[in-house]
Amino acid sequence: MTSDGSVRIAVDAMGGEGAPGVEVEGALAAVRESEGRLKAVLVGRQDRLEAELTKHEHSGLQISIEHADEVITMDESPATAIRRKRGASIVVASRLHAEGEVDGLVSAGNTGAVVASSLFGLGMLPNVRRPAIASMFPTVDRPSVVLDVGASIDSRPSDLLTFAAMGDAYARYVLGRSEPGVGLMNIGEEATKGSELTQAAYKLLQASGLNFVGNIEGRSFLQGKADVVATDGFVGNVMLKLVEGVLDLLMNALRSPGHHEDFEMLKSQFDYAEYGGAPLLGVNGVVIIAHGSSSPKAIKNAVKVAAKFVDTDLAGKIVERLSEVSVTHG
Repeated sequence: MTSDGSVRIAVDAMGGEGAPGVEVEGALAAVRESEGRLKAVLVGRQDRLEAELTKHEHSGLQISIEHADEVITMDESPATAIRRKRGASIVVASRLHAEGEVDGLVSAGNTGAVVASSLFGLGMLPNVRRPAIASMFPTVDRPSVVLDVGASIDSRPSDLLTFAAMGDAYARYVLGRSEPGVGLMNIGEEATKGSELTQAAYKLLQASGLNFVGNIEGRSFLQGKADVVATDGFVGNVMLKLVEGVLDLLMNALRSPGHHEDFEMLKSQFDYAEYGGAPLLGVNGVVIIAHGSSSPKAIKNAVKVAAKFVDTDLAGKIVERLSEVSVTHG
């Protein structure tokens, strides 16, 4: 954060499917609506970004360009790409964040590359072994936070406890939930159900001091039985993709005559553009991963979410929460 109190967010302007036009338009909208509270740094090929900026009125807005001459595509191996492409936009954005030139970053690019560059560039918070992508899932009650949805595939029981604690901090300080209920995704509600991983994680969560509400089954998850649901990245990613697929089926059905209001309500509840993006929790910084096909509205909201994370010092709150639940990785 700068001396004048403004928040600086780097936007990987070359990452998404609509780059750089979508990123430029979204970043400009976020800065414009912030009334001086936000500064955006567009990271990417300077000539293309300058050309995009000329399409929009941006006089007086706090927006700048940081040149990055390479791009990591969606089909590249993340670990290999960030080593070979040191001038890639997401790598440069991570470096700016690590060096304190910006307070957070947003990218709609290759998710694996965003995770890898954040890990290498920013490092991890104390007591965090693996990061987690936290995604908002609408329920019949109120949105729930599910983590991890794809950053860490092979998890230990202590990782699931870490995810739960980080989700608790997110729900408390970003969503305003005073005593968030924390659940564990499992194949049954009984404590004895599930794999060795989930049974061991259940015991850790039960003794953690978190408001643990027990196991959450897939069929009851969308009923809103927990504010935070912890799971490993493999299961979480399957959940995310499955819900997106079911949504497509429902939305196609509701497009028929007579269902307009139902369609609009469902669309707004599941529209990722409303949430902006999913935070990568556990890294020593603020990283928001936007959908690859993000609209300008989604980028705008992702930038706003990043700024809110900075304002609430969520990383610091996560460190505090983890110390309270005494996470030890064995």
